[in-house]
Amino acid sequence: MEQQTFYYDNKIVKLFAYATILWAAVALLVGILAALQMAFPILNFGIEFTSFGRIRPIHTNAIIFAFVGNGIFTGVYYSTQRLLKARMFSDLFSKIHFWGWQLIIVCAALTLAAGYTTGKEYAELEWPVDIMIALVWVVFGANVIGTIIKRRVKHLYVSIWFYVASILAVAMLHIVNSIEMPASLLKSYPFYAGVQDALVQWWYGHNAVAFFLTTPYLGLMYYFLPKMANRPVYSYRLSIIHFWSLIFIYIWSGPHHLLYQAMPDWIQSLGVVFSIMLIAPSWGGMINGLLTLRGAWDKVRESPILKFMVVAITAYGMSTFEGPLLSIKSINAISHFTDWTIAHAHVGALAWNGFLTFAMLYWLIPRLFNIELFSKKLANFHFWIGTLGILLWAVPMYWASFIQILMWKEFNAQGTLVYSNFLQTVTEINPFYYTRVLGGLLYLIGFIVMVYNLIKTIKAGKFIGEEEATAPSLEKSEKRSALSETAHRWLERKPVRFAIYIFIAVAIGGAIEVIPLIVVKSNIPTIASVKPYTPLELEGRDIYIKEGCYNCHSQMVRPFRSETERYGEYSKVGEFVYDHPFQFGSKRTGPDLARTGVVGGKMYKPAMWHYNHMMNPQTTSQGTNMPAYPWLAEKEIDMEGLSSKINAMRTVGVPYAEGFELKAKADLLAQAQLISDELKAVQINVAPNKELIALIAYLHKLGKDISSQNVIDTTSNLVKK
Repeated sequence: MEQQTFYYDNKIVKLFAYATILWAAVALLVGILAALQMAFPILNFGIEFTSFGRIRPIHTNAIIFAFVGNGIFTGVYYSTQRLLKARMFSDLFSKIHFWGWQLIIVCAALTLAAGYTTGKEYAELEWPVDIMIALVWVVFGANVIGTIIKRRVKHLYVSIWFYVASILAVAMLHIVNSIEMPASLLKSYPFYAGVQDALVQWWYGHNAVAFFLTTPYLGLMYYFLPKMANRPVYSYRLSIIHFWSLIFIYIWSGPHHLLYQAMPDWIQSLGVVFSIMLIAPSWGGMINGLLTLRGAWDKVRESPILKFMVVAITAYGMSTFEGPLLSIKSINAISHFTDWTIAHAHVGALAWNGFLTFAMLYWLIPRLFNIELFSKKLANFHFWIGTLGILLWAVPMYWASFIQILMWKEFNAQGTLVYSNFLQTVTEINPFYYTRVLGGLLYLIGFIVMVYNLIKTIKAGKFIGEEEATAPSLEKSEKRSALSETAHRWLERKPVRFAIYIFIAVAIGGAIEVIPLIVVKSNIPTIASVKPYTPLELEGRDIYIKEGCYNCHSQMVRPFRSETERYGEYSKVGEFVYDHPFQFGSKRTGPDLARTGVVGGKMYKPAMWHYNHMMNPQTTSQGTNMPAYPWLAEKEIDMEGLSSKINAMRTVGVPYAEGFELKAKADLLAQAQLISDELKAVQINVAPNKELIALIAYLHKLGKDISSQNVIDTTSNLVKK
């Protein structure tokens, strides 16, 4: 058969590799800053752009979409061409993808630093950036699919399966979760409200981990590990079971982030069942990876690259065991809102994604530049100091979480909470935050060593931008089914059908969980006493979200005695129907705020307390690691955008009366004047039009519509007394 000569495009691989290194540096440095701020609040610098509430989403987005995202594209563009024996479908698409993705990252950093955020974890970016993401993702998908169409091989290798699943699933997740109503160029409200928004968000959030941080990296593992070890994948059959069971089961697991919360029980139960089932396919992938190295352990001892891969795959296995473990209701009851979740997430990010990316770069860069790696000793040093850094980061956080669990739930012989002041739990775990900083610094040092090693390698080599290759063309006759083929081997030659089956597998779970909660009204019983936010409260809520308060405070009292004793009445499904977005939270660095506005309750604080707490938290909470927010007393509320916000909220279902936007400003100022007067009575002068006044109004609203005098909760319904 006639051989065709063509050229692999290594230029796009190099660009994404360089971007991976650049954004990894940024993400790690911002992560170190965030860790330092938790240990030393003074490092918030009293500046809004560097406060923890804005730094934290910059860090998470930089790790996920900048560092890991570019790492994915580096590996996909390199491996796809070689697995399909074809140059990428379009050089222009490759360039649009690269520069478009880097523009998205820059826009994300700038908007998040400025406080433009939706307040939804891993989906904080506002609607113009969401549209950019969708467009660039389509270009990426078209480039990969176009390459599959013009391939020179019969069957699609397992890595390609994972790439296609990732492309389809991420597109679906991003579009469904990003349906929002713009109120201005950089402000929008989610279409979904309260419990619905929480479910859609964690259907997205959990599966962003699944289909952005996991399945593409499994595809990279299936390609690069056999290449690095010079051995075939352990089991083709196991890879089939691993792939189909993983993509089908993963999509159902999102509700395990919402256990014991204001969410219908049947959805919680589905999340638990499928999360536990997820252990099997996840460990199937880990086993397939590790057993690929059977008989090659001498190579592992000698090769720093394989050491990185072994730790990465092992961390994948441990994280995917821990995830289902944390989804068991009895364990989730104690782990949720603690640093256990933070430790779990970082083991996956630092070891699974980080180490596999480092191994790929160590293997890839020398081949792109046709030279040996500058120093294996430096790579070995990077491996050991990086591993030590991960341990020093994660172990203290696990320890801190156990302290949090025990202190939050401990009662004395008289039946009252031993640690009724939440701040006691914060100061107790501060030493572990110091150790975490050390772990992060060690990990960063290892990364810097890698950068030096790769720079020396690049300088000594010569880049091969157009790599020549030969392969026979794929004739139509070769695509026909053979009697000797298995059903799956036949399917591997049918990329369109393959993609359709993948989409069905990843869509069915989300459809069964999400659609009933949106369509069936009885799943969200309403409460007559719950009213929409006033214009001032709405502005205050937007400020709360802008400042990233949701990063440290939850608004969800679970039905546990320890929580109802500390915070008050447990949360009900119907009290969140006007919340766009929801604010249940994921972490309690500070206390829950769901009942801060309950007059006469345990959580209520007067305006003066909130003022002092925002200006200098140490005056009200000595030993806290909360930063100060002095600019809130200086910045004015955006009155010009108020009407469009009211209109946008009405569009998504909040029952503001027609024409209310015309008198919203007067309503806002009247309520603001009352709070300003309250502060003035204690010699604190804050003008009614300042952001701090709006934030206080919002905090005074929380829980105010809900009390035991208004409603009671049965198993499935809220009944007015």
